[in-house]
Amino acid sequence: MIVDGLEHCPQRNAQEEQLANRLRFGPQIRLACQTCITGDVTVRRLILDAEDLEITRQFISVTIPVSVGEEKKIAILFADIRGFTRFAERLPAYDVIYALNRYFYDMSRVISPHGGCIDSCMGDGLMALFGVEDGSEPALRAVTAGLDMLEAVGKLKPYLQNAYQMSFEIGIGVHFGEVVLGSVGGETKRMTAIGDAVNLASRIEAANKECGTRFLASESTYLAVQPFVRVGQQFHKSLKGKRGKYRLYEIIGLQ
Repeated sequence: MIVDGLEHCPQRNAQEEQLANRLRFGPQIRLACQTCITGDVTVRRLILDAEDLEITRQFISVTIPVSVGEEKKIAILFADIRGFTRFAERLPAYDVIYALNRYFYDMSRVISPHGGCIDSCMGDGLMALFGVEDGSEPALRAVTAGLDMLEAVGKLKPYLQNAYQMSFEIGIGVHFGEVVLGSVGGETKRMTAIGDAVNLASRIEAANKECGTRFLASESTYLAVQPFVRVGQQFHKSLKGKRGKYRLYEIIGLQ
C-alpha cells in the first residue's frame, strides 16, 4: 500500500491492471513486482506472514468477483418478515423452511433485475446491496426493487393462504451511504458491506413497526430519488442504538 508518494508510481502495466480489476484494488494498492517508482514513496507491506500469503492466494484463485476492500457509496436494503415467529410456530419444520425458501426465491427474482444482490439472509430477514457492480442510480434501483418486493409478497399471499391458511407481511428499509465493501469468509468468500450505513439501514427497517408503515427510506435516499417517487408520511424520530433524530420517508410508489 502506497501511504505517501503515489505520484511517483507510473500507471499500472497490463498484468497489474488485470489483477487490480479482478480484486478491486484502490489506486494506492500496487504490486511491488510490477511497479517501478520514480521518486520517494512511503509504503506499508500488506503480506506479513504465511497466513497472509495463503489468504491472498485464496483471493487470486477464485473465479467469482472479489474485493480486498474499498470504500463506496451504495444503497442498502433490509427486509424483514412481520410476525414470522407466530407463522412458524404453527407449522412443521419442513413447511417453515420451505416457506422461507419460497419467499427468498421470489425476492431474489425481484432484486436481481434491478442490479441488486442479496448479501445475506438472517433468519427471516435479508440484506441486499445496490451499486456494488453498477454504480448508476443505486438508490433509485433499491427503492424500485423494494416496491416490487412488496408487490411480490402480495402475489405470494394466496399461495400461503392456500397451503397454510395464513400469510405474512414484510417491512423494508433503505439507506444510501458510504460503506466498506470487501470479500470475507474462510475458504469460501463472499462480498459484504460493513459500516454505520449498514447499521442505519437495519434500524430504518425496524422503525416500520413503530411507524405503522411497510417501506421507509432515509433522507439521503429520499434526496437521491425525490423526482421519481411518491411519499406518504414523514417522520423525525430516534432510532434504536443511534444518537439524535433521523428524517424518514414512507415510500408508497413511483411517480
